[in-house]
Amino acid sequence: MATIFTKIISGEIPSYKIAETEDFYAFLDINPNAEGHTLCIPKKEVNKIFDLDEATYIGLMKFSHRIAIALEKAIPCKRIGMTVIGLEVPHAHVHLIPLQTMEDALFSNKQKLEPEEFEAIANKITSFL
Repeated sequence: MATIFTKIISGEIPSYKIAETEDFYAFLDINPNAEGHTLCIPKKEVNKIFDLDEATYIGLMKFSHRIAIALEKAIPCKRIGMTVIGLEVPHAHVHLIPLQTMEDALFSNKQKLEPEEFEAIANKITSFL
């Protein structure tokens, strides 16, 4: 059965897309820790990040790097945090989180944003790609 991320990639579930290549997809987390919290995923559905083949793993890191640079330009922050947890969705993914404080990295602190805010954030990040 396809994961929610596979459904997002296919367009079956809408997303606030940041970037897409043949192999990877980046979109805003709809339950963000901070404004601009972005997920980078391989299009290949693999449960655990370290189960990715080496080329896909390295490609995901390069893709995430490109997105993180644009994210840091778009969202004022002290740095972009990166985490890989992967318990909530069985599809390898990288969280890129704009950080002001360590609390921004906690998955218990969530921001509430309106659709217009998500759209504006996605457009701003995309403008730096």
